[in-house]
Amino acid sequence: MKTPENQPATERPVGAAIDDPVFTVDGLNVYYGRVHILQDVTFAVGAEPVAMVGRNGMGKTTLAKTIVGLLSAASGSVRFKDHSLLRRQPYQIVNAGIGYVPQGRRIFPSLTTHEHLAMVGASSGQRWNVDTIYDLFPRLADRRNLGAANLSGGEQQMLAIGRALLTNPEMLVMDEPSEGLAPSIVELLVDTFRTISEEGHEIFLIEQNLWFATALCDRVLVLLNGRVEADLKAKDLLEDEEAQQRYLGVA
Repeated sequence: MKTPENQPATERPVGAAIDDPVFTVDGLNVYYGRVHILQDVTFAVGAEPVAMVGRNGMGKTTLAKTIVGLLSAASGSVRFKDHSLLRRQPYQIVNAGIGYVPQGRRIFPSLTTHEHLAMVGASSGQRWNVDTIYDLFPRLADRRNLGAANLSGGEQQMLAIGRALLTNPEMLVMDEPSEGLAPSIVELLVDTFRTISEEGHEIFLIEQNLWFATALCDRVLVLLNGRVEADLKAKDLLEDEEAQQRYLGVA
């Protein structure tokens, strides 16, 4: 008999409606050649940070790239507030209010820290500009003239986040931001993203690190073989080793 502390994770019906959604994905299908990667992916996000977790090869990065216009969908819809995002160019999606932090950071080794931030071109009157990014990440300010290739992994991730924030997005889509980082840096990122969320930015986090995902988000979606398999409370997933093994292959 399960104790109260070990009750199985409580699942919402996958695709269930939520109050006041700001971001919705409905019936999304994406192929690589003949391989059906994303299969009728459907979910909605409200004002709270939401994480999507899953093992490697489940389609998480494909989903992120489709949202931001780097991949095309065969069918379905992706909407952010009043904007349809499918079949739009990445710059149009940025203009609609979506900021993107890609897996692997995608920085330019030949540019300095400051050149990365300055080229985005946010004005001083906006919430996020170069000065406020340096306030958010003082380590970047200390390394403003250092080539980005010489930054640590954590500093490169701060730079990738700062670059996305300089578009002054309403919503951040982040693909594996904790990948390869020391635990102390991961904890710093959790605090940073909480602050960003409290300021009114929506966050859609794609992660493999269960601790990071559940430390930031109270709601977790599970992507399994290209489908949204479960919609869980983060606390319940953390306490349910059977669900962790079933969905993520870990316990």
